[in-house]
Amino acid sequence: MTQSDLHAPTATSSLLDGADPAPLFTPFELGSARLANRFVMAPMTRQFSPGGVPGADVAAYYARRAPHTGLLVTEGTYVDHPSAGSSDRVPRFYGADALAGWQGVVQAVHAAGGRIMPQLWHLGATRPAGAPPHTQAPVFSPSGVKADGTVIGDPATAADIDELVASFARAAREAQRLGFDGVELHGAHGYALDQFFWTATNRRGDRYGASLANRARVGAEVVSAIRGEVGPSFPVVYRYSQWKGGHFDARIAQTPEELAVLLGPLVDAGVTAFHVSTRRYWRPGFDGSARTLAGWTKKVTGRPVIALGSVGVATPFREDDAQARSLSLAPLVELFGQGEFDLVALGRALLSEPQWPAKLRAAELDTIRPWDKADEGRLY
Repeated sequence: MTQSDLHAPTATSSLLDGADPAPLFTPFELGSARLANRFVMAPMTRQFSPGGVPGADVAAYYARRAPHTGLLVTEGTYVDHPSAGSSDRVPRFYGADALAGWQGVVQAVHAAGGRIMPQLWHLGATRPAGAPPHTQAPVFSPSGVKADGTVIGDPATAADIDELVASFARAAREAQRLGFDGVELHGAHGYALDQFFWTATNRRGDRYGASLANRARVGAEVVSAIRGEVGPSFPVVYRYSQWKGGHFDARIAQTPEELAVLLGPLVDAGVTAFHVSTRRYWRPGFDGSARTLAGWTKKVTGRPVIALGSVGVATPFREDDAQARSLSLAPLVELFGQGEFDLVALGRALLSEPQWPAKLRAAELDTIRPWDKADEGRLY
């Protein structure tokens, strides 16, 4: 058994394996938001918002999960920068019609006793030229290239970056106005903010590239601009990852020391917490230590951390069978008890079973509906 598999549960084990999940049902203060338990709904793109407007079905989808989950993070929603998105079925976070739809979502979730924040999203270089909703907008990227070096346009100018930063700040201001309980910034998986972190997509030689600290500058400027709009206590969560879509071996930091340099400017700018996206939460973050990436993030930043990665499902993201069997949560409980993270994000498990945390707490394990890939095609 390799070091990376020391905490790997087996697919044949029971969900709890004798572990007591009670600590995961304690409340938590995330900035100004008091969460009833430690479970977070991870953002999952659904594309059920025609014209970019979330409707009553989207509100009901989130509200079904609200009574059972400490915090809901919405699917990625486009900021108002014209090159942010690539689909007119993904919700946007601008325009009177879309914002009215989001207000309906907030009201439904709060009525059900939940807490919710939108994930603010910009695709950057992953957006195909000519994609909706703004087909004439040029592709925005740090260096005008994809990860493989394919040229897709001009590198972003300083003015372009200022416009990007302002668009995130406007979205956060609107989120606060609508009554959301915070915001999450999508700085993971090879999208716009993450493209500045990653050397494959950031080949700049100016103040936004060429060094670890410089690669964090855009993310820090976004956080700082948001703080200027929403004040000091409104929760601002920053999601990041080592892996990217189609590049599972990608790394933005090779060591804990490099991670500290990258994340430090975000802390200084006012990040409330980090959402650490991995494909297997229990695996070590770096060679030479069993500490997870979430654990290292908490250690080097001192900020609360959300851990994510195959909680409650057997296969890692983007290696999906038609239906996955649940994994033991014993390692999760163990790592939580060791202080490696503060909150636990559920993705696919919660997609198929809205009451997943409640059924876990009640030990009604046999009634938990396992993740089924077919549920990606409907708002269950």
